[in-house]
Amino acid sequence: MGIDYVIDWECVPKTTLSTQGILVRLKAQNRAQAIIKLYRDNGDMRPPAEMGFELERRTPDGSEEVQVVIVQALIDEAAALDPLAPYCVNCPANRAGRPFGCFDAISYPISRAAEVWLLKQLPTPDDALPYLLLRQVIADSPNLGDQVKRMRATDDVFFETSDVFARRVEDLSVSTDQLFEMLFLMNAALPTYAAMLLLFVGAIPRDMDADVLQNLTPAPADWQTRFPFQLSHEADDDATIAAIKDFLASLYVAYGLNVSLSLDA
Repeated sequence: MGIDYVIDWECVPKTTLSTQGILVRLKAQNRAQAIIKLYRDNGDMRPPAEMGFELERRTPDGSEEVQVVIVQALIDEAAALDPLAPYCVNCPANRAGRPFGCFDAISYPISRAAEVWLLKQLPTPDDALPYLLLRQVIADSPNLGDQVKRMRATDDVFFETSDVFARRVEDLSVSTDQLFEMLFLMNAALPTYAAMLLLFVGAIPRDMDADVLQNLTPAPADWQTRFPFQLSHEADDDATIAAIKDFLASLYVAYGLNVSLSLDA
């Protein structure tokens, strides 16, 4: 369970299976690999056709039912990905450098450390234009963060902590609820919105003139040179921070390719 996202670059695999079709098969593949590893780690060498597990799902009427899923069925479902994987080798949207590397996810629960890390990335008055832009976004969005408050009320499912953190600089106060909703609770981040988010978290340089800021989209041909991605993985990153940095790297690629990044939280 987590935040699924994909760079919306048109390609043969998406045309063949659809974005949702690929996502379903990737989840089946990952689930099969995890279950097989669990069996093997416990010394169970049965073939996947003899491995099963219970999966609880909610039905359309709101009730819950338990299904027994055979691992081999997941492997068979994911097999449709195999002949399409070669198309990913030189794809410009393959951010992760693997088959279907335009797809990825951030797993729940979101760690406390990651929420604090995100707050620390926000601009200060020294970053005048991004700071003013963030202040305007917050001022124009009085209900920003309300969706996250409801998510946080679900104990330990979405967030590691029920605490809400905030950062105040001069007359600007931003909470982790507001920041999380801004980053992740949208159907799709269009290039203009993606550029704004990248500025807010310092993923691209903030020291730019107003005319450059106003013309960030569409991305110029030399976008990687003019606006290099500035976040890298650190040894002390926890799993959520590392996953958020990967998300921001995908957002950066989507911006550079002038396509949207779709999300499902």
